[in-house]
Amino acid sequence: MSRPATPDDVDAICASLPEAELGTSWGDVPTWKVPAGEKGKGFLLYRKPHRSAVDPDTGELYDDLLVIMVPDAGAKAALVEDPATPFFTIDHFRGFNAVLVQQSRLGELDLDELREVITEAWAVKAPKRLVRSYFATDPADG
Repeated sequence: MSRPATPDDVDAICASLPEAELGTSWGDVPTWKVPAGEKGKGFLLYRKPHRSAVDPDTGELYDDLLVIMVPDAGAKAALVEDPATPFFTIDHFRGFNAVLVQQSRLGELDLDELREVITEAWAVKAPKRLVRSYFATDPADG
């Protein structure tokens, strides 16, 4: 098992993926996109506090949420329904293939688990040729 994940690992993992770049979406929301440039599609974004995402225990707006894309509803359900992971969803994302996680809870994942979820998110949005090339050469995929 690798070490616990940290918020700093998010950018490091994203930056290590081919043709990924940090840009913005929805105006000024920091978003990791692939491929780099105008045609990039977001695979992970830093969500701003919003009334649609409130901590059920405190009533406070979540201020450290990541939105991470997933391949399909089954993958989303597997992550949010697993009590061993910190992933969840909200009504605002019903029918949308993405999960939420608080950066403050990333330590509940190990680095390898976080890398797997982010890499899968990247693969959902990356051009197929890039995905094929990456997984053909990725030593971790053996």
